[in-house]
Amino acid sequence: MLIRNGQIVRENDVVQASVAVEEGKIYSVLENEREVQAWLANRRGETVVFDAAGKYILPGLIDIHCDAIEKEAQPRPNTLFPLQLALLEFERKLPVHGITTMYHSLSLGVGLSLRGEHLLTEMVELINRYKEKRAMIRNRIHLRFEVSHHSGLPIIERYVQEGKIHYLSFMDHSPGQGQYREPGSFERYVMKNQGVTVDEVKEIVEDLLRKRQDIDWERLKTLGKLAAEHGIAVASHDDDTREKVDAAPDYSITVSEFPITLEVARYAAAQGLDVCVGAPNVVRGGSHDKNLRAADAIAEGAASILCSDYHPSSMLAAIFMLADAGITDLAGAVKMATLNPARALGCSDTLGSIQTGKAADLIIVDRFEGTPWVTDTFVDGAHVFSAAVRYDSRG
Repeated sequence: MLIRNGQIVRENDVVQASVAVEEGKIYSVLENEREVQAWLANRRGETVVFDAAGKYILPGLIDIHCDAIEKEAQPRPNTLFPLQLALLEFERKLPVHGITTMYHSLSLGVGLSLRGEHLLTEMVELINRYKEKRAMIRNRIHLRFEVSHHSGLPIIERYVQEGKIHYLSFMDHSPGQGQYREPGSFERYVMKNQGVTVDEVKEIVEDLLRKRQDIDWERLKTLGKLAAEHGIAVASHDDDTREKVDAAPDYSITVSEFPITLEVARYAAAQGLDVCVGAPNVVRGGSHDKNLRAADAIAEGAASILCSDYHPSSMLAAIFMLADAGITDLAGAVKMATLNPARALGCSDTLGSIQTGKAADLIIVDRFEGTPWVTDTFVDGAHVFSAAVRYDSRG
C-alpha cells in the first residue's frame, strides 16, 4: 500500500512525502517521486494507492484514558444496555476520530452502577475476547482502581498476572481532597450523573470515608510493583499536593493523570513523571471542575500527554488548536497523543510514530474552516474507515 502526496507529521517535523506500507508495517517515508517510483518498481503484484492530495498524514492516535464506554453502556441513569452492543458501537466511533489504540477506562469502586465487580469483570472478559476475534482498532484496558475498594484487590491482582489489563491507575475519589476538594462537589457529581437521591449519595460518601480509614497502602504498593514487573504502567489520579507526587515511586507510579493545579503539574514533571491532561480541557479553554487549565501546563512543559478523558472527538481538535495557538508546533502537539503515550505505556517500539518497522496505524486529516477531520484511518495497514462527503452547492 502507498499513501502518497501528503504532509507527513513525523516525530520532529512535517514533510511533504509519501508513506510506503508492506505487510501491515511502515516500510519507508518516500520523500520524492524518484523514491516513490523506485519502490513501486520493486513491488510484485498490484499496489493499492491512496492519494492524500496534500492532506496531513499522522500516526494513529493513542488514547490512554477515556471512560466514554461507560456512557455508551449507560447513557442515562438506570438505562443499562448490553455490554457487547456498547463495545461494538463505541469502537466504530473511534476510527472516525483518528483513534487507533484505545485504553478503555474501566473503573472499579466508588459504588456507582457501572463500577461494580460484576460488570467490570464482564467488560474485561468481553474486551479481551473481542480483541482477539474481531476488531477495528487496538482495544486495550485501563483499569482505574478506587483505592478504598478493598474487595477488588484480588481481582486486580489476578488480571495483572493474567495479562488482561494493560494500564493501571490508582484513584481516590473520597470527598475533601483531589478532584473533590470543594465541599459538596462529589455529592453534586454523583447525583447528576447517577440519578441517586440525597440520602443515597450520603450513604455513598459515608461508605467511602469509612473505607478510606482502612486502606491497605502496603498492599497497594505491592500491587503497583506487580504491575510494573508485568510491563504495565501505573498512574496516579488527581494529584493535588507535592506529597502525593513524592509518594509515586513507592507505588511504581510513572504517570500523573490530571494534576489539580499547575504547581503540582510542574512538580510532577520535574520529578520525571509523565503528566497527562485532558483534550476536552484544551478545546473548551479550561477545566469543567475549575482546576488546572491544560494549555497552561503544556505551554510550560509541565504536561506531555493528551487523552480524551470522556470525549474522543476532542483529541484531534486539541492537537490542532495547540499548534494553531503556537503553544507547540504541530509535530509536538501530535506527539502528545501518539509517541509520548506510547513511550509512557511501553509500546513505542511498535506504535506512536511514522517510522520504518512500526505498525502502519495511520490517519489522513483534512481541515474544514480550520477544524480538523479524519478522512481515512488505517490500522496495521487495514483501511478501517473512510469518509465519504457529499458536496452539493444546492444544500
